[in-house]
Amino acid sequence: MAQSQSRQGIPTHLTLEQFEEFVLPHLHVGTCGLQPKLALHVIFNDILKLSYLGCQWKELLIEKDKAGKPEIHYSRIYSAFRRFEAQGCFAAIFAGSVSLLHQKGQLDLSAIYGDGTTTAAKKGGDNLGYSGHKHIRCDKVVAFCDRYCNVLAPFVSASGNRNESPLLKEALPQVARIAKKGVR
Repeated sequence: MAQSQSRQGIPTHLTLEQFEEFVLPHLHVGTCGLQPKLALHVIFNDILKLSYLGCQWKELLIEKDKAGKPEIHYSRIYSAFRRFEAQGCFAAIFAGSVSLLHQKGQLDLSAIYGDGTTTAAKKGGDNLGYSGHKHIRCDKVVAFCDRYCNVLAPFVSASGNRNESPLLKEALPQVARIAKKGVR
């Protein structure tokens, strides 16, 4: 009988220890310029929360200080997000998490699945297209997963009117790149 794996939700809050172990080694921290008012740990947790909720940046719930002012302006969190994204920090964090799963023996690579899904969009977006089959404006996403549904390659998205088969060709090099990092 196959070994069962415990299900975990999407992380929306990391403790300081988790942040220092899994995230901080992959962040490029600047040494010059103004230092942020909040710790990187708090800023990263705000980015996680926003990614999970899918709300607008200005709707992010930011703690208030003793004077009743927000601790930080939402545009500062957005700037940190854009900087991390441009420096490839999120891809490095993802590859590190897959590598950690591999080291702990929690990946079952006996079967790898290319999973495609269609996500309906109510407002504007980057890769929107009209799906004639589903009669909606949508976004198409493809990811490679192992037998336990652990995502092995980042999502490749396209407009909803594209076929999923060509997207697998774009996602396959990402699986190979992450597999090479995990073997080391």
